[in-house]
Formats: sequence, C-alpha cells, structure tokens
Amino acid sequence: METLSLIYYCKVGLGVVAALICVAGWALTDSLFSNVFQGASFAIIFYIITYYILKMKFVAKVDKPSKLLTTGIGVYFMTWIVSWVLILSIVLSFTAPVAVFGY
Repeated sequence: METLSLIYYCKVGLGVVAALICVAGWALTDSLFSNVFQGASFAIIFYIITYYILKMKFVAKVDKPSKLLTTGIGVYFMTWIVSWVLILSIVLSFTAPVAVFGY
C-alpha cells in the first residue's frame, strides 16, 4: 500500500477514535464534550497530536512533508462528525427517558 493511502486510512480510523472519545467523555461525565464546540476543539487537538505522531513515522517516506498534513484532513473531520452523531444516537437510544413535572 502506498504511504499516502495508508495515512489516509489511518486518519479515517482516527476520526472514529476521536468520536468514541467524545461520546465516552460525555457519557461518563455528562458535561465533557456536551456541545459541538468542545467536541470540535478536542477533534482539532487530537488531529494535531496524531499529525505529529504520523509525521515522525512517515516523514522519510513521502516526497513533500506538507502532504502529511493535508492528506485525509477532510475525511478525518467528516468521519469524526458522522461517527460522533451515530455513536451518540446509539448511546442515547439505550437511556430511559425521565419525566420531569413542575407546577
């Protein structure tokens, strides 16, 4: 497999991992990653950290080091948001609704 294709598919998987972390943070603490801005901030930070990890591993195997940053950036964020919504929908479907009455 070509190096840039491998990086592309790694970023697809990392998008799913970032979504799982966002859902787990929300499910366990009920406040962490509870809105889109917190989740997006985490996804950006996670992307930057994993970029440097992938850069250390693959910088000698690509022609242009800038390709490491741009390859798969769109699919990472698209995978993250779609996975986050799907996983969160599954988690929320298993929670029982609670009625709150006021007078």
